[in-house]
Amino acid sequence: MTRHIRHAAAFCALLLVALLANALRVQVVQSGTYDGNPANRRDAIARYAQPRGDILVGGVPVTGSRDTGEQLRYERTYRDGPLYAPVTGFASQVYGTTFLEHAGDDVLSGADPLLSAFPLWNDVTRGRPPGGNLVTTLNPAAQRAAYEGLDGRKGAVAAIEPSTGRVLALVSSPSYDPAVLSGNDAGAARAWARLNGDPDRPMLNRAVRQTYPPGSTFKVVTAAAALDAGVVTDLDAATRSPDPYRLPGTTTRLTNEGEGCEDAPLRDAFEWSCNTVFAKLGVDTGLARMTRTAQAFGFNDTDVRIPFAVAPSTFDTSLDRAQLALSSIGQFNTRATPLQMAMVSAAVADGGQVRTPYLVERTTRQGGATVATAGSRPSRQAMYPSTARRMRELMEGVVREGTGTNAAIPGAVVGGKTGTAQHGVGNAGIPYAWFVSWARGERDVEPRVAVAVVVEDGSARRGDITGGGMAAPIARAVMEAVLGS
Repeated sequence: MTRHIRHAAAFCALLLVALLANALRVQVVQSGTYDGNPANRRDAIARYAQPRGDILVGGVPVTGSRDTGEQLRYERTYRDGPLYAPVTGFASQVYGTTFLEHAGDDVLSGADPLLSAFPLWNDVTRGRPPGGNLVTTLNPAAQRAAYEGLDGRKGAVAAIEPSTGRVLALVSSPSYDPAVLSGNDAGAARAWARLNGDPDRPMLNRAVRQTYPPGSTFKVVTAAAALDAGVVTDLDAATRSPDPYRLPGTTTRLTNEGEGCEDAPLRDAFEWSCNTVFAKLGVDTGLARMTRTAQAFGFNDTDVRIPFAVAPSTFDTSLDRAQLALSSIGQFNTRATPLQMAMVSAAVADGGQVRTPYLVERTTRQGGATVATAGSRPSRQAMYPSTARRMRELMEGVVREGTGTNAAIPGAVVGGKTGTAQHGVGNAGIPYAWFVSWARGERDVEPRVAVAVVVEDGSARRGDITGGGMAAPIARAVMEAVLGS
Protein backbone atom coordinates (compact mmCIF):
# COMPACT_ATOMS: atom_id res chain seq x y z
CA MET A 1 0.00 0.00 0.00
CA THR A 2 2.80 2.39 0.98
CA ARG A 3 4.54 1.62 -2.31
CA HIS A 4 1.38 2.65 -4.25
CA ILE A 5 1.11 5.89 -2.27
CA ARG A 6 4.74 6.70 -3.06
CA HIS A 7 4.16 6.03 -6.76
CA ALA A 8 1.04 8.21 -6.75
CA ALA A 9 2.90 10.98 -4.91
CA ALA A 10 5.80 10.82 -7.39
CA PHE A 11 3.37 10.90 -10.29
CA CYS A 12 1.60 13.94 -8.80
CA ALA A 13 4.94 15.65 -8.27
CA LEU A 14 5.84 14.92 -11.88
CA LEU A 15 2.54 16.40 -13.03
CA LEU A 16 3.19 19.49 -10.89
CA VAL A 17 6.67 19.91 -12.39
CA ALA A 18 5.20 19.53 -15.90
CA LEU A 19 2.50 22.09 -15.06
CA LEU A 20 5.10 24.58 -13.78
CA ALA A 21 7.32 23.97 -16.79
CA ASN A 22 4.39 24.60 -19.14
CA ALA A 23 3.46 27.76 -17.25
CA LEU A 24 7.08 28.92 -17.58
CA ARG A 25 6.99 28.15 -21.29
CA VAL A 26 3.76 30.11 -21.78
CA GLN A 27 4.59 33.04 -19.50
CA VAL A 28 8.26 33.54 -20.44
CA VAL A 29 9.37 31.69 -23.55
CA GLN A 30 6.23 32.25 -25.64
CA SER A 31 4.98 35.49 -24.06
CA GLY A 32 6.01 37.55 -27.06
CA THR A 33 4.08 35.29 -29.42
CA TYR A 34 0.92 35.55 -27.36
CA ASP A 35 1.32 39.31 -26.83
CA GLY A 36 1.53 39.79 -30.58
CA ASN A 37 -1.33 37.48 -31.44
CA PRO A 38 -4.19 39.46 -33.07
CA ALA A 39 -6.68 37.41 -31.04
CA ASN A 40 -5.19 38.71 -27.77
CA ARG A 41 -7.14 41.88 -26.95
CA ARG A 42 -5.68 42.42 -23.48
CA ASP A 43 -3.12 44.96 -24.67
CA ALA A 44 -5.73 46.85 -26.68
CA ILE A 45 -8.14 46.84 -23.73
CA ALA A 46 -5.37 48.14 -21.44
CA ARG A 47 -4.32 50.78 -24.02
CA TYR A 48 -7.83 52.21 -24.30
CA ALA A 49 -8.81 51.73 -20.64
CA GLN A 50 -7.61 55.23 -19.77
CA PRO A 51 -7.63 58.61 -21.52
CA ARG A 52 -4.76 59.19 -23.94
CA GLY A 53 -2.32 62.02 -23.24
CA ASP A 54 -2.65 65.22 -25.26
CA ILE A 55 -0.79 67.08 -27.99
CA LEU A 56 -0.49 70.76 -27.11
CA VAL A 57 -0.19 73.79 -29.40
CA GLY A 58 0.47 77.13 -27.76
CA GLY A 59 -0.12 75.48 -24.38
CA VAL A 60 -3.64 74.34 -25.35
CA PRO A 61 -4.58 70.70 -26.10
CA VAL A 62 -5.68 70.06 -29.67
CA THR A 63 -6.58 66.46 -28.81
CA GLY A 64 -8.75 64.79 -26.19
CA SER A 65 -10.41 61.49 -25.23
CA ARG A 66 -14.08 60.46 -25.13
CA ASP A 67 -15.50 57.77 -22.82
CA THR A 68 -17.52 55.41 -25.02
CA GLY A 69 -18.46 53.01 -22.21
CA GLU A 70 -17.44 50.08 -24.44
CA GLN A 71 -14.72 47.45 -23.98
CA LEU A 72 -12.22 49.71 -25.78
CA ARG A 73 -13.32 52.48 -23.50
CA TYR A 74 -11.62 55.73 -24.56
CA GLU A 75 -11.71 57.06 -28.12
CA ARG A 76 -9.52 59.87 -29.51
CA THR A 77 -11.05 63.30 -30.19
CA TYR A 78 -9.57 66.31 -32.01
CA ARG A 79 -10.09 70.05 -31.84
CA ASP A 80 -9.66 71.75 -35.23
CA GLY A 81 -8.83 68.33 -36.65
CA PRO A 82 -8.21 69.37 -40.30
CA LEU A 83 -6.01 72.28 -39.19
CA TYR A 84 -3.62 70.10 -37.19
CA ALA A 85 -3.96 66.73 -38.98
CA PRO A 86 -0.52 67.00 -40.71
CA VAL A 87 1.00 67.32 -37.23
CA THR A 88 -1.11 65.08 -35.01
CA GLY A 89 -1.95 62.38 -37.55
CA PHE A 90 -4.63 60.00 -36.25
CA ALA A 91 -4.93 57.49 -33.40
CA SER A 92 -7.42 54.83 -34.48
CA GLN A 93 -8.58 51.75 -32.60
CA VAL A 94 -8.57 49.92 -35.95
CA TYR A 95 -5.99 51.56 -38.22
CA GLY A 96 -3.23 52.40 -35.75
CA THR A 97 -1.40 55.71 -35.43
CA THR A 98 0.43 58.21 -37.65
CA PHE A 99 2.69 61.27 -37.29
CA LEU A 100 2.94 62.62 -33.72
CA GLU A 101 0.31 60.16 -32.51
CA HIS A 102 2.67 57.42 -33.70
CA ALA A 103 6.08 58.95 -32.91
CA GLY A 104 4.94 59.86 -29.39
CA ASP A 105 2.72 56.83 -28.80
CA ASP A 106 4.64 55.50 -25.79
CA VAL A 107 4.27 58.84 -24.00
CA LEU A 108 0.66 59.46 -25.03
CA SER A 109 -0.50 55.93 -24.13
CA GLY A 110 1.35 55.87 -20.78
CA ALA A 111 3.70 53.07 -21.82
CA ASP A 112 6.89 55.16 -21.52
CA PRO A 113 8.79 54.08 -18.33
CA LEU A 114 9.82 57.71 -17.75
CA LEU A 115 6.22 58.60 -16.91
CA SER A 116 6.23 56.39 -13.82
CA ALA A 117 8.02 56.98 -10.54
CA PHE A 118 8.27 53.17 -10.10
CA PRO A 119 8.66 51.59 -13.56
CA LEU A 120 9.72 48.18 -12.22
CA TRP A 121 6.54 47.95 -10.15
CA ASN A 122 4.48 48.73 -13.24
CA ASP A 123 6.28 45.92 -15.08
CA VAL A 124 5.22 43.51 -12.34
CA THR A 125 1.61 44.72 -12.08
CA ARG A 126 1.25 45.41 -15.83
CA GLY A 127 -0.20 48.78 -14.84
CA ARG A 128 0.16 51.98 -16.85
CA PRO A 129 0.65 55.48 -15.50
CA PRO A 130 -1.61 58.18 -16.98
CA GLY A 131 -0.66 59.19 -20.52
CA GLY A 132 1.83 62.04 -20.88
CA ASN A 133 1.62 65.10 -23.12
CA LEU A 134 3.58 66.32 -26.15
CA VAL A 135 4.20 70.08 -26.18
CA THR A 136 4.77 71.17 -29.78
CA THR A 137 6.78 74.08 -31.19
CA LEU A 138 3.89 75.25 -33.38
CA ASN A 139 2.77 78.86 -33.47
CA PRO A 140 -1.06 78.63 -33.57
CA ALA A 141 -1.47 81.95 -35.39
CA ALA A 142 1.02 80.93 -38.09
CA GLN A 143 -0.61 77.50 -38.46
CA ARG A 144 -4.03 79.06 -38.99
CA ALA A 145 -2.70 81.71 -41.39
CA ALA A 146 -1.13 78.99 -43.53
CA TYR A 147 -4.28 76.85 -43.51
CA GLU A 148 -6.58 79.73 -44.38
CA GLY A 149 -4.17 80.98 -47.02
CA LEU A 150 -4.25 77.69 -48.89
CA ASP A 151 -8.06 77.77 -48.59
CA GLY A 152 -8.55 74.15 -49.60
CA ARG A 153 -6.27 74.27 -52.65
CA LYS A 154 -3.74 71.47 -53.01
CA GLY A 155 -0.46 72.51 -51.49
CA ALA A 156 1.55 72.83 -48.32
CA VAL A 157 3.28 75.30 -46.03
CA ALA A 158 6.25 74.81 -43.71
CA ALA A 159 7.63 77.50 -41.41
CA ILE A 160 10.76 77.32 -39.24
CA GLU A 161 12.46 79.53 -36.66
CA PRO A 162 15.90 80.00 -38.32
CA SER A 163 17.97 80.31 -35.15
CA THR A 164 16.69 77.09 -33.55
CA GLY A 165 15.00 74.85 -36.14
CA ARG A 166 11.67 74.95 -34.27
CA VAL A 167 8.83 74.13 -36.67
CA LEU A 168 6.32 76.99 -36.38
CA ALA A 169 3.76 75.82 -38.95
CA LEU A 170 3.16 72.62 -40.89
CA VAL A 171 0.06 72.60 -43.08
CA SER A 172 -1.12 70.32 -45.88
CA SER A 173 -4.19 70.89 -48.01
CA PRO A 174 -6.73 69.49 -48.64
CA SER A 175 -6.94 68.02 -45.15
CA TYR A 176 -9.31 65.80 -43.17
CA ASP A 177 -10.65 65.31 -39.64
CA PRO A 178 -8.71 62.51 -37.87
CA ALA A 179 -11.64 62.01 -35.48
CA VAL A 180 -13.61 60.11 -38.14
CA LEU A 181 -11.06 57.27 -37.87
CA SER A 182 -10.83 57.09 -34.07
CA GLY A 183 -13.45 54.43 -33.33
CA ASN A 184 -13.97 50.83 -34.41
CA ASP A 185 -17.50 51.02 -35.81
CA ALA A 186 -18.77 50.89 -39.38
CA GLY A 187 -18.50 54.68 -39.64
CA ALA A 188 -14.73 54.51 -39.20
CA ALA A 189 -14.48 51.84 -41.89
CA ARG A 190 -16.54 53.95 -44.31
CA ALA A 191 -14.41 57.03 -43.58
CA TRP A 192 -11.21 55.01 -44.14
CA ALA A 193 -12.45 53.80 -47.53
CA ARG A 194 -13.60 57.28 -48.53
CA LEU A 195 -10.35 59.01 -47.55
CA ASN A 196 -8.16 56.41 -49.24
CA GLY A 197 -10.27 56.54 -52.40
CA ASP A 198 -10.26 60.34 -52.64
CA PRO A 199 -8.18 61.42 -55.68
CA ASP A 200 -7.09 64.56 -53.80
CA ARG A 201 -5.38 62.35 -51.18
CA PRO A 202 -6.31 64.37 -48.07
CA MET A 203 -4.33 62.06 -45.77
CA LEU A 204 -1.08 62.76 -47.67
CA ASN A 205 1.12 65.12 -45.66
CA ARG A 206 2.36 67.27 -48.53
CA ALA A 207 4.58 69.37 -46.24
CA VAL A 208 6.91 66.48 -45.34
CA ARG A 209 5.93 63.39 -47.35
CA GLN A 210 5.53 64.84 -50.87
CA THR A 211 8.46 66.01 -52.98
CA TYR A 212 8.08 68.51 -55.82
CA PRO A 213 10.41 70.01 -58.42
CA PRO A 214 11.38 73.20 -56.57
CA GLY A 215 11.75 75.23 -59.75
CA SER A 216 13.35 78.63 -59.40
CA THR A 217 13.39 78.51 -55.59
CA PHE A 218 16.35 76.15 -56.01
CA LYS A 219 18.29 79.09 -57.46
CA VAL A 220 18.99 80.01 -53.84
CA VAL A 221 21.12 76.85 -53.63
CA THR A 222 22.75 77.45 -57.04
CA ALA A 223 23.63 81.05 -56.20
CA ALA A 224 25.10 80.01 -52.83
CA ALA A 225 27.23 77.30 -54.50
CA ALA A 226 28.49 79.75 -57.14
CA LEU A 227 29.36 82.41 -54.56
CA ASP A 228 31.09 79.91 -52.27
CA ALA A 229 33.10 78.58 -55.23
CA GLY A 230 34.14 82.05 -56.38
CA VAL A 231 32.47 81.58 -59.77
CA VAL A 232 30.72 84.88 -59.04
CA THR A 233 32.50 87.52 -56.97
CA ASP A 234 30.53 90.66 -57.84
CA LEU A 235 26.75 90.66 -57.62
CA ASP A 236 26.53 93.50 -60.15
CA ALA A 237 29.03 92.27 -62.75
CA ALA A 238 27.85 90.84 -66.07
CA THR A 239 27.68 87.03 -66.07
CA ARG A 240 28.36 86.36 -69.78
CA SER A 241 25.13 84.40 -70.11
CA PRO A 242 23.57 84.09 -73.58
CA ASP A 243 19.81 84.25 -74.11
CA PRO A 244 18.75 81.69 -75.19
CA TYR A 245 21.26 79.31 -73.61
CA ARG A 246 22.06 76.09 -75.47
CA LEU A 247 22.26 73.18 -73.06
CA PRO A 248 25.79 71.69 -73.28
CA GLY A 249 26.10 68.79 -75.72
CA THR A 250 22.57 69.27 -77.09
CA THR A 251 20.64 71.39 -79.57
CA THR A 252 18.05 72.32 -76.92
CA ARG A 253 17.79 76.03 -76.21
CA LEU A 254 16.72 77.25 -72.79
CA THR A 255 14.79 80.52 -72.70
CA ASN A 256 13.34 82.90 -70.14
CA GLU A 257 9.85 84.13 -69.36
CA GLY A 258 10.92 87.77 -69.62
CA GLU A 259 13.43 90.04 -71.34
CA GLY A 260 16.74 91.41 -70.17
CA CYS A 261 18.45 88.19 -69.06
CA GLU A 262 21.33 88.20 -71.55
CA ASP A 263 24.59 88.72 -69.59
CA ALA A 264 22.49 89.82 -66.61
CA PRO A 265 24.36 90.36 -63.32
CA LEU A 266 23.55 87.89 -60.56
CA ARG A 267 21.52 90.50 -58.67
CA ASP A 268 19.22 91.19 -61.62
CA ALA A 269 19.07 87.53 -62.65
CA PHE A 270 18.01 86.55 -59.14
CA GLU A 271 15.39 89.28 -58.85
CA TRP A 272 13.82 88.40 -62.20
CA SER A 273 14.57 84.66 -62.08
CA CYS A 274 16.58 84.29 -65.29
CA ASN A 275 16.75 80.58 -66.15
CA THR A 276 19.58 81.03 -68.64
CA VAL A 277 21.87 82.71 -66.12
CA PHE A 278 21.38 80.08 -63.41
CA ALA A 279 21.57 77.09 -65.77
CA LYS A 280 24.94 78.31 -67.01
CA LEU A 281 25.99 79.21 -63.46
CA GLY A 282 25.33 75.64 -62.30
CA VAL A 283 27.41 74.23 -65.16
CA ASP A 284 30.25 76.67 -64.46
CA THR A 285 30.18 75.79 -60.75
CA GLY A 286 30.40 72.08 -61.58
CA LEU A 287 28.64 68.96 -60.39
CA ALA A 288 30.92 68.32 -57.42
CA ARG A 289 30.44 71.76 -55.87
CA MET A 290 26.73 71.85 -56.66
CA THR A 291 26.28 68.44 -55.05
CA ARG A 292 28.30 69.42 -51.99
CA THR A 293 26.24 72.57 -51.42
CA ALA A 294 22.89 70.88 -52.05
CA GLN A 295 23.74 68.11 -49.58
CA ALA A 296 24.93 70.65 -47.01
CA PHE A 297 21.46 72.23 -47.22
CA GLY A 298 19.90 68.81 -46.54
CA PHE A 299 19.27 67.27 -49.96
CA ASN A 300 19.83 63.48 -50.18
CA ASP A 301 19.55 63.15 -46.39
CA THR A 302 17.46 60.06 -45.64
CA ASP A 303 17.51 60.42 -41.85
CA VAL A 304 15.49 63.59 -41.23
CA ARG A 305 12.91 63.09 -38.45
CA ILE A 306 10.90 65.80 -36.68
CA PRO A 307 10.26 63.29 -34.86
CA PHE A 308 8.30 61.44 -37.57
CA ALA A 309 10.12 60.66 -40.80
CA VAL A 310 10.44 63.21 -43.60
CA ALA A 311 10.70 62.14 -47.24
CA PRO A 312 14.23 62.79 -48.53
CA SER A 313 14.68 65.68 -50.94
CA THR A 314 16.95 64.76 -53.83
CA PHE A 315 19.66 66.27 -55.97
CA ASP A 316 21.01 63.83 -58.55
CA THR A 317 24.74 63.19 -58.13
CA SER A 318 25.32 61.56 -61.55
CA LEU A 319 24.46 64.20 -64.15
CA ASP A 320 25.86 65.23 -67.49
CA ARG A 321 26.32 68.95 -68.14
CA ALA A 322 22.93 69.44 -69.79
CA GLN A 323 21.17 67.68 -66.91
CA LEU A 324 23.18 69.72 -64.42
CA ALA A 325 22.00 72.91 -66.14
CA LEU A 326 18.36 71.87 -65.71
CA SER A 327 18.93 70.63 -62.14
CA SER A 328 20.45 74.00 -61.25
CA ILE A 329 17.12 75.70 -61.96
CA GLY A 330 15.21 73.15 -59.89
CA GLN A 331 14.07 70.90 -62.73
CA PHE A 332 15.14 67.48 -64.12
CA ASN A 333 15.48 65.09 -61.13
CA THR A 334 15.75 67.76 -58.42
CA ARG A 335 12.90 67.35 -55.92
CA ALA A 336 12.19 68.85 -52.51
CA THR A 337 9.64 68.83 -49.72
CA PRO A 338 8.28 72.19 -48.53
CA LEU A 339 10.05 71.55 -45.21
CA GLN A 340 13.37 71.19 -47.05
CA MET A 341 12.89 74.48 -48.90
CA ALA A 342 12.00 76.18 -45.60
CA MET A 343 15.33 74.85 -44.30
CA VAL A 344 17.09 76.41 -47.32
CA SER A 345 15.52 79.79 -46.61
CA ALA A 346 16.27 79.46 -42.89
CA ALA A 347 19.94 78.77 -43.62
CA VAL A 348 20.22 82.04 -45.55
CA ALA A 349 18.54 83.87 -42.66
CA ASP A 350 20.82 82.28 -40.04
CA GLY A 351 24.24 83.06 -41.48
CA GLY A 352 24.51 79.84 -43.48
CA GLN A 353 23.66 77.48 -40.59
CA VAL A 354 21.22 74.63 -41.26
CA ARG A 355 19.47 73.79 -38.00
CA THR A 356 17.87 70.37 -37.59
CA PRO A 357 14.10 70.98 -37.57
CA TYR A 358 12.01 69.66 -34.69
CA LEU A 359 8.33 69.69 -33.75
CA VAL A 360 8.22 68.60 -30.07
CA GLU A 361 9.56 71.08 -27.52
CA ARG A 362 9.16 68.76 -24.53
CA THR A 363 7.18 65.84 -23.12
CA THR A 364 5.41 66.10 -19.77
CA ARG A 365 3.52 63.97 -17.27
CA GLN A 366 -0.22 64.49 -17.00
CA GLY A 367 0.29 67.03 -14.22
CA GLY A 368 2.67 69.11 -16.34
CA ALA A 369 6.05 68.01 -14.93
CA THR A 370 8.65 67.87 -17.68
CA VAL A 371 9.91 64.41 -18.57
CA ALA A 372 12.21 65.27 -21.49
CA THR A 373 13.09 68.29 -23.63
CA ALA A 374 14.27 68.69 -27.20
CA GLY A 375 17.73 69.66 -25.97
CA SER A 376 20.50 70.99 -28.20
CA ARG A 377 20.10 70.23 -31.90
CA PRO A 378 22.94 69.54 -34.35
CA SER A 379 23.61 72.03 -37.14
CA ARG A 380 25.89 72.27 -40.16
CA GLN A 381 27.29 75.07 -42.30
CA ALA A 382 25.69 75.14 -45.76
CA MET A 383 27.64 78.18 -47.01
CA TYR A 384 30.16 80.73 -45.82
CA PRO A 385 28.70 83.45 -43.55
CA SER A 386 29.82 86.02 -46.12
CA THR A 387 27.86 84.15 -48.79
CA ALA A 388 24.80 84.07 -46.53
CA ARG A 389 25.00 87.86 -46.15
CA ARG A 390 25.03 88.31 -49.91
CA MET A 391 22.20 85.80 -50.33
CA ARG A 392 20.12 87.79 -47.86
CA GLU A 393 20.83 90.88 -49.93
CA LEU A 394 19.68 89.09 -53.09
CA MET A 395 16.50 87.75 -51.46
CA GLU A 396 15.65 91.19 -50.07
CA GLY A 397 15.90 92.56 -53.61
CA VAL A 398 13.36 90.03 -54.88
CA VAL A 399 10.76 91.31 -52.40
CA ARG A 400 11.69 94.96 -52.70
CA GLU A 401 11.69 95.27 -56.50
CA GLY A 402 11.62 91.82 -58.12
CA THR A 403 9.08 89.02 -58.58
CA GLY A 404 8.22 88.72 -54.87
CA THR A 405 6.77 92.15 -54.03
CA ASN A 406 3.54 90.51 -52.81
CA ALA A 407 5.45 89.24 -49.77
CA ALA A 408 6.47 92.70 -48.53
CA ILE A 409 5.49 93.54 -44.93
CA PRO A 410 5.49 97.20 -43.83
CA GLY A 411 8.11 97.82 -41.16
CA ALA A 412 9.79 94.41 -41.61
CA VAL A 413 12.77 93.23 -43.63
CA VAL A 414 11.67 90.38 -45.89
CA GLY A 415 13.69 88.23 -48.28
CA GLY A 416 12.20 85.81 -50.75
CA LYS A 417 12.45 83.81 -53.96
CA THR A 418 9.64 82.88 -56.31
CA GLY A 419 9.39 79.70 -58.34
CA THR A 420 7.11 78.19 -60.97
CA ALA A 421 8.01 74.52 -61.33
CA GLN A 422 7.24 72.63 -64.52
CA HIS A 423 6.37 68.94 -64.29
CA GLY A 424 4.72 66.09 -66.19
CA VAL A 425 5.61 64.52 -69.53
CA GLY A 426 6.89 67.29 -71.75
CA ASN A 427 6.10 69.75 -68.91
CA ALA A 428 2.43 69.31 -69.75
CA GLY A 429 1.27 69.34 -66.12
CA ILE A 430 -0.16 72.46 -64.47
CA PRO A 431 2.91 74.18 -62.93
CA TYR A 432 3.47 74.37 -59.18
CA ALA A 433 3.71 77.83 -57.63
CA TRP A 434 6.49 78.18 -55.04
CA PHE A 435 7.67 80.88 -52.68
CA VAL A 436 10.43 80.68 -50.05
CA SER A 437 11.13 83.54 -47.69
CA TRP A 438 12.29 84.83 -44.32
CA ALA A 439 11.36 87.88 -42.27
CA ARG A 440 12.88 90.06 -39.56
CA GLY A 441 10.62 92.32 -37.54
CA GLU A 442 11.25 95.99 -36.87
CA ARG A 443 12.62 95.33 -33.37
CA ASP A 444 14.32 92.01 -34.14
CA VAL A 445 18.08 91.58 -34.37
CA GLU A 446 17.84 88.47 -36.58
CA PRO A 447 15.12 86.92 -38.77
CA ARG A 448 12.41 85.18 -36.74
CA VAL A 449 10.76 83.01 -39.37
CA ALA A 450 11.52 81.21 -42.63
CA VAL A 451 8.69 79.92 -44.80
CA ALA A 452 8.17 77.71 -47.84
CA VAL A 453 4.87 77.56 -49.71
CA VAL A 454 3.87 75.37 -52.66
CA VAL A 455 0.49 75.54 -54.37
CA GLU A 456 -0.82 72.94 -56.81
CA ASP A 457 -3.82 74.70 -58.30
CA GLY A 458 -5.18 72.52 -61.08
CA SER A 459 -8.16 74.84 -61.58
CA ALA A 460 -6.11 77.92 -62.40
CA ARG A 461 -5.19 79.03 -65.89
CA ARG A 462 -1.63 78.03 -66.74
CA GLY A 463 -0.55 81.58 -67.48
CA ASP A 464 -1.87 82.82 -64.12
CA ILE A 465 0.28 80.46 -62.04
CA THR A 466 3.27 82.25 -60.52
CA GLY A 467 5.03 81.93 -57.20
CA GLY A 468 4.77 85.67 -56.64
CA GLY A 469 1.05 85.75 -57.39
CA MET A 470 -0.22 82.59 -55.70
CA ALA A 471 2.30 81.54 -53.05
CA ALA A 472 3.85 84.81 -51.85
CA PRO A 473 0.66 86.19 -50.23
CA ILE A 474 0.34 82.99 -48.18
CA ALA A 475 3.95 83.28 -47.03
CA ARG A 476 3.37 86.92 -46.12
CA ALA A 477 0.37 86.00 -43.95
CA VAL A 478 2.40 83.34 -42.10
CA MET A 479 5.33 85.71 -41.54
CA GLU A 480 3.00 88.44 -40.28
CA ALA A 481 1.44 85.98 -37.84
CA VAL A 482 4.84 85.05 -36.40
CA LEU A 483 6.13 88.62 -36.23
CA GLY A 484 2.90 89.73 -34.56
CA SER A 485 2.96 86.96 -31.94
